[in-house]
Amino acid sequence: MTAPLLEVTDLCTYFEARTGTVKSVDGISFHLEKGEILGLVGESGSGKSITGFSLIGLIDKPGRIVSGSIKLDGRELVGLSEPELRKIRGRDIAMVFQDPMMTLNPVLTILDQMTMALQAHERISDADARLRAVEALRKVRIVDPELKVDFYPHQFSGGMRQRVAIAIALLHRPKIVIADEPTTALDVSVQAEILVEVKSLVAELGISMIWISHDLATVASISKRIAVMKAGKIVETGLAAKVLRTPSHPYTQSLLDALPSRSKPGQRLGAAASDHDAGSAAHPVAATVADPSFVVMAGLVKVFEQKRGFWARLSERIGLVKSKKPVLAVENVDLTIAKGEALGLVGESGSGKSTLGRIVCGIYQPTEGRVTLNNSPVMSAGPQSRKLTTNVQMIFQDPFASLDPRRTIGQSIAEGPIAHGLTSKAEARSYVAEWLKAVSLDPAFADRYPHQFSGGQRQRIAIARALAMRPEVIVCDEPVASLDVSIQAQILNLLLQLRKELGLTLLFISHDLSVVRHLCDRVAVMYRGKIVEVGTAEEIFDAPQEPYTRALLDAIPKLA
Repeated sequence: MTAPLLEVTDLCTYFEARTGTVKSVDGISFHLEKGEILGLVGESGSGKSITGFSLIGLIDKPGRIVSGSIKLDGRELVGLSEPELRKIRGRDIAMVFQDPMMTLNPVLTILDQMTMALQAHERISDADARLRAVEALRKVRIVDPELKVDFYPHQFSGGMRQRVAIAIALLHRPKIVIADEPTTALDVSVQAEILVEVKSLVAELGISMIWISHDLATVASISKRIAVMKAGKIVETGLAAKVLRTPSHPYTQSLLDALPSRSKPGQRLGAAASDHDAGSAAHPVAATVADPSFVVMAGLVKVFEQKRGFWARLSERIGLVKSKKPVLAVENVDLTIAKGEALGLVGESGSGKSTLGRIVCGIYQPTEGRVTLNNSPVMSAGPQSRKLTTNVQMIFQDPFASLDPRRTIGQSIAEGPIAHGLTSKAEARSYVAEWLKAVSLDPAFADRYPHQFSGGQRQRIAIARALAMRPEVIVCDEPVASLDVSIQAQILNLLLQLRKELGLTLLFISHDLSVVRHLCDRVAVMYRGKIVEVGTAEEIFDAPQEPYTRALLDAIPKLA
């Protein structure tokens, strides 16, 4: 038998902190064969990314590889100097990071960045570098690569930027590519395209890959073998089909139990169907309620048009700059949501989902049409329109961006209720404590700041802030995107519980179709600003009528 391409033995990577030593990677061993894709799965903090950084020599102080061995084609990498590691990075081992916009230089064209990557390891003329760059973009299916090689990163969509990042990683045909959560924030259809391209490139170029992810279904669709990490250790490894079908470790089983696709719709995740608080019926709050038109969206249109000053208009008129066309984000949308119902809104990025959610919440004024809640308008009419009700609130995708980092969470939660007379300053602390308890957080957390919480805890805080306004309707805009499966399960369980106890009406926006099926009674499918299909969750998922809906469903990665 030939030796593995990569052999990792008893690798330990520690970080020295004020509170002591953090054992991010604690004695792991695994191997990677030539042409193999190995899936490395686990939750945030399990050590997956630090493992990848250790392999490529990107551990900065106060972190360090304490002990262990990393052998690439028999050559020991642990202990190499920085100049020696730089010769290996990109040429022998390359990395694709989670957010390409953070790794691509925004002020350099794609050609400039690819030329720099090429010239770091070989002597090559600018003309030859351009040819190589165009060919690399063509390999990852970038349309018109001869033209788009001169684009800047912001001129690409998220999926296209990730393809560019993969193209840069493949420039030197490295022996190993480490992909660190490369499709986490992508639409299901774009993710499916990336997975197909990656598998074909691995087969075509004969490279090996380590695919790091917390998404078990994605890993199952691309890897034949997986390793499961927890608290810096590999707790289980084996063929993906066997590990995911008959896991031997309780932690792997708990990850599988947290997946919405493994439970009946409406049932608490990570719990047996017989749990007293779960209920076995799908969607316990049905659409057959007293008020089927509680929320009405009538003839909604939203056009974004850039405001132009005198000089901008003059420049356009004399041909110095091209005029920017208005963007039609929402086009003639008519929808209703019943009282107590959860309506799922699905579609790809750019379909208009978030814009529609912001119109319903009263953040955006529609160009045409109106939204009513219980027969009352959500926003006033006229050019200086304003929101008329606090009965519609919103939970945003990124709670860290929507919470003020300089205010305690108690101040953030209390601000709205105090301003609208729902509580007084004297009673604010007890009022905040009530809503922190409602989302299963300790009231003592009220004096902490957002950076002192995990991602899942911050999302609970965002939910508490929305609930503190005592709304009847909550617009949830991708509230579980990029969360680990177990934290996602906690948030979904919380929404199911609050909906049952408080009778909330939800507009749930997501590109994760398994989450939508689990939580929602009805589903509306949005494409290029239009609603193309509406039906019950069962109708949409079991018998979709529109080709676009079928394409979205076909793109969902499935467990082995």
